[in-house]
Amino acid sequence: MVPENAPSQSPSHWEQWHEGYEDPGSPLSLRLQLVQAGVRAALNGAAAGPIRVISMCAGQGRDVIDEVAGHPRAADVRALLVERDPALVRFARDRAAAAGVSAGVRVMDGDASMPRSYGGGGGDGFLPADLVLACGVFGNISDGDIAALIARLPSFCAPGASVIWTRHRRAPDLTPAIRSWFEEAGFEEMSFEAPVPHVLSVGRHQLVGAPPEPSRFDSDTPFFTFTGDGGLPA
Repeated sequence: MVPENAPSQSPSHWEQWHEGYEDPGSPLSLRLQLVQAGVRAALNGAAAGPIRVISMCAGQGRDVIDEVAGHPRAADVRALLVERDPALVRFARDRAAAAGVSAGVRVMDGDASMPRSYGGGGGDGFLPADLVLACGVFGNISDGDIAALIARLPSFCAPGASVIWTRHRRAPDLTPAIRSWFEEAGFEEMSFEAPVPHVLSVGRHQLVGAPPEPSRFDSDTPFFTFTGDGGLPA
């Protein structure tokens, strides 16, 4: 769950960012548990047939990989995890292989901010998605980019698709606006977790309006620009 399009930093920076996962009592581990619960709910409720999953800024991929492994619908999952940091890509690929889900979970070394990562440049077959994860994204891009990305998410989605997202609630808390933007884009809120005393939050929305015709994305125009500092949680 690391934002893409980040300023140049050593791979060890993002590896250290993920060390919180090794502490089961950390806010990052709590956030992961909440995201995984949302992934599990989405898989449980998916219609018969293939389940297409997109994870933007996938990081180590624990949220998708760990839930797909052992799930009764694992054989139906076709997941694309987009991550740019080489160390995290290696970690996710190794984790998927160890979990026995490499056949259905593809870890792509790419920039999640760029439309070409999802179609026309290697993402073919994963859109429209039944589940989209935007975890570690909204805390590291501008308010305007968040609103614009949410408005475009229906074009990623199959009818009834779920979107799982995370965002900190540090002042000024943007989560009320984010939840409103999802509603305006045709999504219904299924859950919103904001455990006290932490500032993290995890939302899950379901597309209830008719999705638009699949977009012909301009492959050279990014969906967002990274502006964050990598702080936890995002």
